[in-house]
Formats: sequence, C-alpha cells, structure tokens
Amino acid sequence: MAITSANQLELLQTAEAVAREKNIDPGLVVEAMEESLARAAKSRYGAEMDIRVSIDRKTGRATFTRVRTVVDEEEYENYQSQFTVETAKGYIEDPKVGDTLVEQVPPVELGRIAAQSAKQVILQKVREAERDKQYEEFKDRAGTIINAMVKREEYGNVIVDVGSGEAILRRNEKIGREAYRPNDRIRCYIKDVRREQRGPQIFLSRTAPEFMAELFKMEVPEIYEGIIEIKAVARDPGSRAKIAVISYDSGIDPVGACVGMRGSRVQAVVNELQGEKIDIIPWNEDMPTFLVNALQPAEVSKVVLDEEAGKIEVVVPDEQLSLAIGRRGQNVRLASMLTGLDIDILTEEEESKRRQAEFEVRTKLFMDTLDLDEFFAQLLVSEGFTNLEEVAYVDAEELLVIEGVDDDTAGELQARARDYLEAQNAKALDRARELGAEDSLIEFEGLTPQMVEALAEDDVKTLEDFATCADWELAGGWTIVNGERHKDEGTLEKFDISLEEAQNMIMTARVMLGWVDPDDLVSDTDDADMDQEAEA
Repeated sequence: MAITSANQLELLQTAEAVAREKNIDPGLVVEAMEESLARAAKSRYGAEMDIRVSIDRKTGRATFTRVRTVVDEEEYENYQSQFTVETAKGYIEDPKVGDTLVEQVPPVELGRIAAQSAKQVILQKVREAERDKQYEEFKDRAGTIINAMVKREEYGNVIVDVGSGEAILRRNEKIGREAYRPNDRIRCYIKDVRREQRGPQIFLSRTAPEFMAELFKMEVPEIYEGIIEIKAVARDPGSRAKIAVISYDSGIDPVGACVGMRGSRVQAVVNELQGEKIDIIPWNEDMPTFLVNALQPAEVSKVVLDEEAGKIEVVVPDEQLSLAIGRRGQNVRLASMLTGLDIDILTEEEESKRRQAEFEVRTKLFMDTLDLDEFFAQLLVSEGFTNLEEVAYVDAEELLVIEGVDDDTAGELQARARDYLEAQNAKALDRARELGAEDSLIEFEGLTPQMVEALAEDDVKTLEDFATCADWELAGGWTIVNGERHKDEGTLEKFDISLEEAQNMIMTARVMLGWVDPDDLVSDTDDADMDQEAEA
C-alpha cells in the first residue's frame, strides 16, 4: 500500500483506536508507526541509509527524509549516512562536525512483507508501551496490599488479575494448602515489582511477615496513624506468628489496641490468614526483657546475653521446657526470628550441671598450668577468671581482692601464667614452621601462634593462601541443604573469631598483597553507611 492522501488520516484514526483500546498515549502508537515506516523505507532504499519518517499529528501526512551527518575523517565509515567535512562543503555552507543534511525522499509503497513487518513493529511498540505503563503503575505499590481476582492456576502458582495486567502468587508464597478457583477474590501483599524482558513481573505473597504487618495497619487505626509501631514480625505461615509492638502514647496499651474489643481486630487478621494463631508482644529496648516477652507463654528464670556472638541463653524451670521450645521447636524458632538472636534453652538443672562442669574444667586448668592447689584454683574461678590470659595480663589490683593474695603472690601468679603462655606460643610457632607456615603468615597482625598452627594444619601456609579464604571457612557458618541447616566448621572457630573479624583480616591481607585497592574499601564502607542511614 502507498502512503497517499486517501489513507493519511487513516493512520491517525488507527493510532487513536489502538491507544484507546490499550489505554496508552496515542503519540506512542504514532511513534511506532514512524519507526515501522522508516524500517520499510530502509529495506527499499538501502539499510545503510539513515531514513526517518515523520507523521504530521494533525493531517496524518507521512514525510520521508534521508539524513546525512558530518563526521571526522577518523569516524567516517558509511558514505550513505555520513559526510566528511571536505565532502560536505559541496552541500552545506561552512560545515562543522555534527551538522546534518536533511533531504526529502519519495514515500515508499509497502509490499505485503513490508506491511507485515511494519505491523509487527507497531505491535511490539504497543506491547512495550503497555508494559511500561503497568510497571509505572505498580513500581511504587510494592510493599502494599492489593485485592485481586484469580484468573487461573499453573503448576501450583496462582495467576491473578490486577486490572491492567497479571501478577503471580507462587506456590511457596501461599499459606499452607490454600486452593483457589477462577474468579475467587484474593488479598495479597505486593512483594516485588521487576522490569523483565517479557514485561513487568509483579510478585505477590501471603506468607511474608510484611503481609501481616500491613493487615494490622488496616485493622488498627493507631498503627496507621503512627501512635503504635510494629517493630518486628515472625511467622510460621498458616500456623503461628509473633508480632512485637510499641506505643508512643503512654495512655495507649499497644497489645490491647491490636487485640481490639473482644479480640475483634486480631480476629479479622487471623481469619484472613487461615486461622494463624498470633501472639502480640510488647517490644522492649532491653533485649533480655524483650526475649522474656517473646517466649510467652513460657516462664523464664534467667537470661544470659552474649551480644558480640549474637547468642542468648535462656534458663527455664524444668516443667516449662516443652512450652518454651514449642511443638517442633516452633515457639523458640519464632522468638529467635523476632529478636534476631540464636537462642539456647536450658533447664535449671542442665544449667547447674553445665556450670559445675565448667567450674571443674577451669579449676583443673589453673591447677595444672599454674601449679596451684585445688582450693586456690577454685578461688580464681569463683572470682570470674576463665583463662590464663586473664590471669597473666589483668591489672594486679583485680587479683589482690582474692582472699589471701598479696602483692608477691599476685606477681608470682602472673609470672607463672605468662611463662606458660610464652612456652605454649613458642611450641605452636615451632609446630607451624614444621608444617611449612611462612613468615608472611606468622607475622600477620591479628593471628596468634596457635591460630597460625591451626591454619597450617589446614594447609593454609602463606599470606596468599590466607587471602583466598572465605570468612565462613575461618569463622564457621551454616549451610541450608534441603531446607535443613548444616554446620560448617571454621579453621579458627575454636578461637571465637567472628565472621566480621574474619572478613576484616582477609580483606587486610588482600590489601597487603595488592589484590584490593584500599580506596575501594573505604568507598564501599561509605556506601554501606549511607544505605544504613537511608534505611534509618
């Protein structure tokens, strides 16, 4: 077909019709038409030419032009669409690099193949415009709840209609064994919106902790208004959940407000979550107090917090153990997710036995290494000394508080401890050298002789070997295999090296070897700090 006056207006009418049908800007459809006509013209005049088409938005008249650009001689490649400055002088007065010569060319007639190609270009552009519109509509709605209608189910995944497109509720994001039929109404949390090759992908969830938080926000006006804040949520979807709340108004009870009159507010959330039992817990800045609340309904006798290791020990009465752990460990697992700490639960009897065993081990350590009698060694342990380093390098004043210890005795104790430690260090160092440990590793700051010995036994003998290690290989970690956690033993784990400390030592070694630019580390740290500030 030729672009004649008879079908010029038809172009605009077609563009408007398509735009109305797809609810997109008519200008985008016209741009697609221009691109498709330009492509058809290139196939007629030559692919090397820069052919452009402009459609008048009022009359529908299509103008075909050939554009040639002035370039440097070094960049000159295509005589069909480019000029050198010298050649351009025959066409343009005083030409400069970047100038263009625009010449009108006769419109082309679209054969059957060209027309089909033009149609495909238009359809592709329209689809892209639809996807962009859908992405723009939903990108800012991530983190909110949407009401949608089920369209179909594919391999356990539920495809839902969200108005201008489709969204997916994956099988693992459904609660329990939820089943949906076409046209069922469904309420979901928009977990993520991503722009992908096949268009925007909207991922929904009903198991996300944020879904419960948003449901409470809808049911509890005080949360919506910011008077009450949800500080943490932990869920075992479809079974049980814990939610920690705090009130910024002393006159409002956060737990009572979330429960509602006769439990009406929390019951509305429970019904939406297929009967999921919800424990509403008052949040507290003091972590041990918060943990005691989180382990409800179990009673807690004592809490021992190790903030550096991110671990916490909870001692409960013997009869409370099963309640604290919960069915299949559910209660303690949810409390751990809520607080972000690893929780060890002991009964009072277990704790007593363990402490007695630790007391005996430390007593024997001091008896054997410092040549002390049992009574004196027990005194040291009772005063809180746990290892030789503490005895050797503590301020002497702390030893003088022990009954029967004077200046001479304190000095003798510290001298014996230091002598023993130095002998152990020398022994470890000799053993490490026998195994092939090099000076570059031995002299690395932060590694004790015992650590170097352990590394050499694990075939890490040079600074280069050390720099290639992963942090978990040194400090230990956990691997998830088939949904179960498996412990990975770290070479330096017995020395209480944390993942962060291991990572810092490895990066220091890489900087020393010239593998990493220290400036890059600084910028990465600054970026991480900025991200944390932005989140705060």
